[in-house]
Amino acid sequence: MRTDGRKPIVVGVDPDPDKRLALAWAADEADRRHLPLVLVYAQGEPVPGYRQEGNLPSWEKWREELHAAGSDVLERAVAFVGSRRPGLECSTELAEGHPAWVLAEHTHHASQVVVGSRHLGATRQLFGSAAVALPLTAHAACPVVVLREPEHTAQQPPYLVVGVDGGPHAAAAVDLAFEEASLHGAALRALYVWHPPLLGVLDEHAALQECRRLLAETVAGHTAAHPEVELHHEVVKGHPVDRLTEASAHAVGLVVGTRGRGGFSGMLLGSVSQGVLHHARCPVLVVPRERER
Repeated sequence: MRTDGRKPIVVGVDPDPDKRLALAWAADEADRRHLPLVLVYAQGEPVPGYRQEGNLPSWEKWREELHAAGSDVLERAVAFVGSRRPGLECSTELAEGHPAWVLAEHTHHASQVVVGSRHLGATRQLFGSAAVALPLTAHAACPVVVLREPEHTAQQPPYLVVGVDGGPHAAAAVDLAFEEASLHGAALRALYVWHPPLLGVLDEHAALQECRRLLAETVAGHTAAHPEVELHHEVVKGHPVDRLTEASAHAVGLVVGTRGRGGFSGMLLGSVSQGVLHHARCPVLVVPRERER
């Protein structure tokens, strides 16, 4: 994607001009990180029953019309970015295909991919043809930022939340969380959620102590690299999705890892990341295992 070695911020553009939260986040993130911004608008197959003047258009005619409309969407998006972040290096790409798969390809050459996500029910989000966030995060090779409209209100002073599960890949999420906290001038709340097994444990105190040890080990060393970030870490009991959702209420962002089993009582970490994508009240930053490579 780039020839100068810099991996850009990539954002999926919504055709609705009122849906600009993801575009705004991506522009601000690119500016903070001094990276170029790539605006991607992906066009899929024509919907069944599509007609013009009562006739089914040819593929060529459909592409011409769709490309013209897509170019207009991108032009308006570029104008928005220019007004928000003048001087930001910005380019566009008009692609054919499902947005989730088009953007997933970009994750191999991007530092982050940013998308919006409307409030859909679980069934529609998992199986609807318009769903992008879940299939994208499931196949991404770089962090994916998912934002929902409308924008939430962050608490002052600002803070980020990172979910730590004690698994071998939690460090990737913690790395990004410290980076983002530093860039936003925010504090960081590292949260380990202990989900007690259904049959209980013989020594709950010992189990919680082990959770605290794993949490401390995971965040160790990061404060030296980011002394400007005020760190708070905490072990809480409950379901990971519920507790992380509660913590996200007024956060700047919620960072979670994916792909791998962790300390949530054997729960697939992917199921936790999917859960917070449905329920989190702030932007969600999903960090894949590949980030560690």
